[in-house]
Amino acid sequence: MRKCIRDAVVVITGASSGIGRAAALAFAKRGARVVIAARNEAALEEVAAECASVGARALAVPTDVRDEHAVRALARAAVEVFGRIDVWVNNAAVFLYARADEAPYETYRQVIETNLFGYLHGARAALPYFRAQGGGVLINNASVLGKFGAPMMSAYVISKFGILGLASCLRQELASTPGIHVCTLLPTTIDTPIYQHAGNTTCRAVQPIPPIADVQRAAAAMVSLAERPRREVYVGSAGHIATAAIVALARLSEQALAAYVMRATFLHRAAPRTDGNIFTPMKYWTGMTGGWRTTSRLAELLDAARAAARLALALPSTTAERLRPR
Repeated sequence: MRKCIRDAVVVITGASSGIGRAAALAFAKRGARVVIAARNEAALEEVAAECASVGARALAVPTDVRDEHAVRALARAAVEVFGRIDVWVNNAAVFLYARADEAPYETYRQVIETNLFGYLHGARAALPYFRAQGGGVLINNASVLGKFGAPMMSAYVISKFGILGLASCLRQELASTPGIHVCTLLPTTIDTPIYQHAGNTTCRAVQPIPPIADVQRAAAAMVSLAERPRREVYVGSAGHIATAAIVALARLSEQALAAYVMRATFLHRAAPRTDGNIFTPMKYWTGMTGGWRTTSRLAELLDAARAAARLALALPSTTAERLRPR
């Protein structure tokens, strides 16, 4: 049964840019009342104004999801203003490019604090209201990187693997409350500023792995999950294909995937070391997109199929040298 989004109260973390910003506007256009949260207060106010411009009520609550007390305060603010919470979207995330054995420990830790503990804090804040209401939808924006690893991205990958595990545990714990749904969104590469925001200790310039899907597709998928909750939904053809290849090819696919990711991600030019927005938000790159060239759905499917074919044909002799940035 489809749920009515009009007048629903939707809380979205990480709403100052990227998928979160696009989702806030998508929900607003459907008549939802949106509560938007992020660390960047100025960007949040811009998003609130955009939502108001389409006739929606919007509440901006500056929030650092690493702080459980702040996230609980976000939930209270939503209930105090709108009376309830119908949908909670865990979306805030940061990214780090770094070797697992070389990354600054505190930077590495902060990625996991934001991406995984931030989602746990959101669930712990929302579920008491869902239980009291007898229903609600929790949407965790994870990633296809919650299904398989990638070199130089281990902090992000660990957090996304953890989100899938958290969602599975929550569904089991909530089995006696059928009105509460726990959903996971699994986007492939999406055109957002997260790559401009990323921390990077590799000294190599980076780019998102093609094919790149439009951010509006991810936002639409979030709205779809709120209307018709499902366990997992992929965004982008590459996610299905890559996941299937990993399962089918096991160890071989890990080696081939690593080589492909290194070639597709790291450019042949230097870049300065940076913490990106891991510790503090950036004042720029707060739009929905990162300006990356998106791919049509047909071209995306063809690109994903070609990438899967390269994985299938790759030899197990892929060497560690190909994994090392030059």
